[in-house]
Amino acid sequence: MINEQSEIRYLDGPQSRWEDFKTTIRTVLDFIKGYRVLHFAGPCVTVFGSARFDETHEHYIKAREIGREIAKLGFTVMTGGGPGIMEAANRGARDVNGRSVGCNIELPFEQDPNPYLDKWVTIRYFFVRKTLLIKYSYAFIVMPGGFGTLDELFEALTLIQTKKIKNFPIVLFDTNFHKDLIEYIEQMKKSGTISPEDLDLILMTDKVDEAVNHIKSSIAKFGLQYEKKFKPMKWLLEEDNR
Repeated sequence: MINEQSEIRYLDGPQSRWEDFKTTIRTVLDFIKGYRVLHFAGPCVTVFGSARFDETHEHYIKAREIGREIAKLGFTVMTGGGPGIMEAANRGARDVNGRSVGCNIELPFEQDPNPYLDKWVTIRYFFVRKTLLIKYSYAFIVMPGGFGTLDELFEALTLIQTKKIKNFPIVLFDTNFHKDLIEYIEQMKKSGTISPEDLDLILMTDKVDEAVNHIKSSIAKFGLQYEKKFKPMKWLLEEDNR
């Protein structure tokens, strides 16, 4: 269970050196835990989206279809590990016997991992979780979502724009839901706060096949090698159970 009071104290200005040191250690342990679980996940495509849609919702149904098609390409479907869009994408991968992993987050109201995950890790800090969701992925699909989804979208965009990571494809799925967001980004371009070519970093579509083909075309571009494997180290108690 997350200690909410300790998180509030951490964000309440300077702490004692000992408290800051403990926070640093907790952060390092979060990263190590994520590395251990996801090291053998294989090349991933991360699907971002809201936790608030049930299986009857059109967004859930589309996310499940996307999960299936991404898994058919040979990618591991990675999500934030929770319900809604995340569950749907993981479920789609499971439908076709594809690989499915999640990077869950500790919350005061407890977000439980969805039941369609082959492997998952539960992370304490959001910034660690975002790093892990990006680290293992060759593409990002952004479904309808809330603040967290936008946070993840702009994290990926900023890293690509500033060349901290390669120009991996980003798909913004559902044009009607995202039309105001695109208009806002267009306004950024008109105001000169982003470069005109930054809009080229995003493909906006309503079609699953267009999204999947856009990602598929990047495989050769980034030298993706499915056969590349790291051998588990027994002394680290590692297992490769892909």
